[in-house]
Amino acid sequence: MTNTVLPLVMAAAAEGGGGGLMSLQVNLMFWTLVIFGMLFFILKKWAFPAILASVEAREKALSDAIEGAKRDREEAAQLLAEHRTQIEGARGDAQKLIAEARAVAEKMRTELLEKTRVEQQEMLERARRDIVAERDKAIAELRHQAVELAIAGASKVVEQNLDSEKNRALVETFLATLSTEAKPSR
Repeated sequence: MTNTVLPLVMAAAAEGGGGGLMSLQVNLMFWTLVIFGMLFFILKKWAFPAILASVEAREKALSDAIEGAKRDREEAAQLLAEHRTQIEGARGDAQKLIAEARAVAEKMRTELLEKTRVEQQEMLERARRDIVAERDKAIAELRHQAVELAIAGASKVVEQNLDSEKNRALVETFLATLSTEAKPSR
C-alpha cells in the first residue's frame, strides 16, 4: 500500500509546482482521507481493541489495587485496635497479678511474723518454766542440804550435850526457822 501511495504523492508534488500552504489540492486530500480511513479501519479492527483491553486491564488492576489497599488499611486498623485492646487487657491482667502477688506476699509476711512471734513467746515461756524449775530445784536442793547440815549439827550438839535444855531449844528453833522459810518460797 505504501508502494502505491508514495509514488502518487511524489507525482502530485511534481505536478502542482505552485501553490502555497493554503491552496486546495483535491487529489492530495482524497488520498489523505483514503489512507486515513484505511489506517483508522486497521487500527480499529486490530490495534484499538488490544490497546483498549490493556488500558481497561490496567485500569481494573489499579482499581483492584486501590480497593485492596483500602481493605488492607481497614484490616490493619482493625488489627491495631484489637492488639491495643489485647495489650490493655494484658496490662490489666499483669496489674491484677502484681496486686495479687503483693497481697499474697504481705499475707505470707504477716503469717511468718505471727508464727515467729508465737514461737518466740513459746520459747520465752519454755525458758521461764525451765528457769523456775531450775530455781525451784536449786532451792529444794539447798533446803535439803541445809536440813542435812542442821541435822548433822544437831546430832553433834545432841551427842555432846544431851542433857542441856538450852541446846535442845536452839536446835528446835533452828529447825522451825528452816520450815517457816521453806513454806513462803513454794
